[in-house]
Amino acid sequence: MSILGRRVNQLLIIACIVALTGCGGNNGTDATNAQIVKINGHTMGTTYSIKVVATETDADKLNAVGPNLKSGIDALLKAVNQQMSTYIKDSEISRFNNYKDSEWFDVSPDTAYVFDEALRISRISGGAFDITVGPLIDLWGFGAAENERTIPKDEEITALLTSVGFQKLSVRLSSPALKKENPELHCSLSAIAKGFGVDKTAIFLESQGYNNYMVEIGGEIRTGGGKPKNEPWRVAVAAPDGTSRFQKVMPLQSIAMATSGDYHNYFEKDGVRYSHTIDPVTGRPITHTLVSVTVLHDSCMTADALATAINVLGPEKGYQMAVKENLAVFMIVHENDAFVEKATPRFKEYEK
Repeated sequence: MSILGRRVNQLLIIACIVALTGCGGNNGTDATNAQIVKINGHTMGTTYSIKVVATETDADKLNAVGPNLKSGIDALLKAVNQQMSTYIKDSEISRFNNYKDSEWFDVSPDTAYVFDEALRISRISGGAFDITVGPLIDLWGFGAAENERTIPKDEEITALLTSVGFQKLSVRLSSPALKKENPELHCSLSAIAKGFGVDKTAIFLESQGYNNYMVEIGGEIRTGGGKPKNEPWRVAVAAPDGTSRFQKVMPLQSIAMATSGDYHNYFEKDGVRYSHTIDPVTGRPITHTLVSVTVLHDSCMTADALATAINVLGPEKGYQMAVKENLAVFMIVHENDAFVEKATPRFKEYEK
C-alpha cells in the first residue's frame, strides 16, 4: 500500500494543481517548438501529475518523452515506497519498527537522510513535528487501523506518550543507520516522505536534461524553471469553505510548495469537534483556529514537514516559528466566522 495511507493531513488541497494558464500544446517559447508533456500515475496511495517542457523537434522523439520518463519515475517512486512505507511489511521502515533492540539498524542513505531532516524539524518546532506520533493517531481512531473514533481515557494517552518522542530516536548518516532508545518506538514518514518523492522525481528530471517542469504528488509540488514563454507555473490553494473557489493563486518558479490543513478529517462528540491532527506533546487533537498552512521552500521534503509542524503549532506559535526560521508561510485562520489570511514577510516576497 502506501506511505500516505489514510493520512488526510494534506487534503487542502491544492485544488487546481494544474497550471492555471494554458498548459499544453504548441505554446511557443524562447526554445523552438517547446511543448508541455504530461505524465500521470499512481504512487504512495495517491496520484502524481508531472508536466515537463520538452524541446525535441523530431515528432517521434517528442512522443517518446512521456513514456521514457514515466518508466524511470515509476521505478524511483517504487524504491522510495520500499524504503519508507509502513504499509509494506518488508520495507526498511517496517523492519526498523519491528526491530526490538537498541543497537544501530542499517538503512539506505535515502532513509537516513529523510530521518535526519525529520529530526531537525522536530527540534526547531519543539516537537510539534514528530514521526513517532503514529500510535497516538491510532488511539484516536485516525490511523490505518481504522479504530473506532472515540475519546481515549487520560491513562491511555499517558501510557502511549511513554513510547512516543523524537528524542528517543537517533540517525547516523555515515554508514547510514537508525537507533531507537525505546524498542517500542514506531515511526511513520507519512508527513515527509511524499515531499521527498517529489524531490527525487525533480532531481531525476534534471538528470535527464529537463529543467523546466512541475512535479505534484498528492498535493505536494516542486517546480523547476517555468513554462514556455518563461511564464511561471501557477498553482492554486483551495479555499477552506467547501466551495470550488481559490483562496490564492501562486506563481512558482524553481520552488517547492506544500500545504497542510485541518478541516476535512475529524469527528464530533457531545458538540465538541476533534481534529485528526494530534499534538505529539499533549497526545491530544489540536484545538486552535489555524485551518490551512502553505510553505514554500527549495526542498519539497522540508516544506512538507514544516507545513505539518506549523499546522500543529497553530496560528500564533506557528507564525512565530516561521518568522524566526525565515520561512515563506501562508496561513488561513478561522476568526469570528470568517477566514483570515496571514503571511510571513518571506512569503510576501514571492507574491511580488
